[in-house]
Amino acid sequence: MSRIRALLVAALLVVSGCSAAGASGGSVVVTTNILGDITRRIVGDQAGVTVLMKPNADPHSFGISAQQAAEVEHAGLIVYNGLGLEEGMLRTVQAAERNGVPALAVGERVDPISYAAHGGPDPHFWTDPGRVRAAVPVIADQIVARVSGVDGNVIRANAERYRQELGTLEDTMRRRFAEIPPQRRKLVTNHHVFGYLAQRFGFQVVGAVIPSGTTLASPSASDLKSLADAVRAAGVPAVFADSSQPDRLARVLADQAGVRVRVKSLFSESLSEPGQGAATYLEMMRANTDAIVDGLATP
Repeated sequence: MSRIRALLVAALLVVSGCSAAGASGGSVVVTTNILGDITRRIVGDQAGVTVLMKPNADPHSFGISAQQAAEVEHAGLIVYNGLGLEEGMLRTVQAAERNGVPALAVGERVDPISYAAHGGPDPHFWTDPGRVRAAVPVIADQIVARVSGVDGNVIRANAERYRQELGTLEDTMRRRFAEIPPQRRKLVTNHHVFGYLAQRFGFQVVGAVIPSGTTLASPSASDLKSLADAVRAAGVPAVFADSSQPDRLARVLADQAGVRVRVKSLFSESLSEPGQGAATYLEMMRANTDAIVDGLATP
């Protein structure tokens, strides 16, 4: 009797293991909330999508719970930004990859650029809607290939509809930015985050309050003085601070520049809660476009 009982237990374990594998194989785990929104538009109702980063968080430093780490380990596909963005959880992603979980580093697949100042890879590709448009079929292909139970035709149709919306977004941004005289298309931000937008739409990045691609760095007094001198020389009318980060440093810079400089808020690295202006990627980019035009179109 004990032998029969042991065989039944073993059979149940095999069945439960297969069920867990099937459930995990049908899920997508996404690190950042910006990529999470993009991925959800592609997936639609075809699979579950778990987004690890909460609204208004910092992608450079956000952490995850033990439960979320377990979801990463059992995902059918991990979608992450890469290029050094997710500094707080890169080890978790890498550990899952070593254990055989498929993972897609989207930023590495969309012709990444380097920071002009220090040459490292710039992970902030989403500030260019054209690169996001290029990323959509990359994500869709990996979902179809890696996630069990999805209808590839539906995934690709979702992706194509979203690509059309992104094309409209890019056209709108180009039209709005045309309202800014070329000599005023100069950006000063909290940290280096808008290199891709600058390349796409013809802006000059004068500098950043934090002279780095990560919010984990800190500016020195000499950094602030150098940037204040550059702001004064360029005649920049506005400094842009990330909505999820305190703008104290940007205001210090404005004071040190010795000129009338407004501090404007942008949603640069995180979506917001619904109703706060940037609940989706499309809403975020439209809000940022309005803020940049408002800040720079007139002296």
